[in-house]
Amino acid sequence: MARTARRGRRGSQDTRQRIVDAALDTLKHEGFTGASARTIADHGGFTQALIFYHFGTVNHLLLAALDETSARRLAAYQTAVEQTKTLPELLQTAARLYREDLAAGHITVLNELIGACLAYPELRPEIAARVQPWVGFAEDVIQRTLADGPLAEPIPSRDAAFATVALYLGMQMLTHLNGDNTATDSLFATGERVAALLTTLQS
Repeated sequence: MARTARRGRRGSQDTRQRIVDAALDTLKHEGFTGASARTIADHGGFTQALIFYHFGTVNHLLLAALDETSARRLAAYQTAVEQTKTLPELLQTAARLYREDLAAGHITVLNELIGACLAYPELRPEIAARVQPWVGFAEDVIQRTLADGPLAEPIPSRDAAFATVALYLGMQMLTHLNGDNTATDSLFATGERVAALLTTLQS
């Protein structure tokens, strides 16, 4: 009986994961306006009824999809940043992770749901709450990186973290509009040169 129950729970978890994966795929390729229950079900090869059985509404499913991709990427960022010791290294790592985000479609998913808040105001606090862990992560990294430098006091870490997350989201949006990464690559390169200069001034 217990083994049957465990198999049932595992099967239910597998089904939920399959639905979430299909929702992510749909958001990346069809956008929020194209992420209907029918389209998501078609992407995943299951019936629409499973979406409502496991998540209640399509919007609840899309929030679960955002939670999934955000957790994956935040874990990747935390692991990568632990290896950095200087500001130039941090910016090099950020540039690499940013390109991974673009390729994986993570920021596309977030931007699609942010845009959806205009039509669905009830999503606004949900999305805002999901951005806060990223602001907190950025603040921790900024505090650690600038702790002994000349910028530690004049730049409040919370303000810098908010600006970093806002810039990050805006860069992806403009990159999508422009159709290439040229401007973003140039910005990261400039940041690395400035960081190297600041490091030299500190030493």
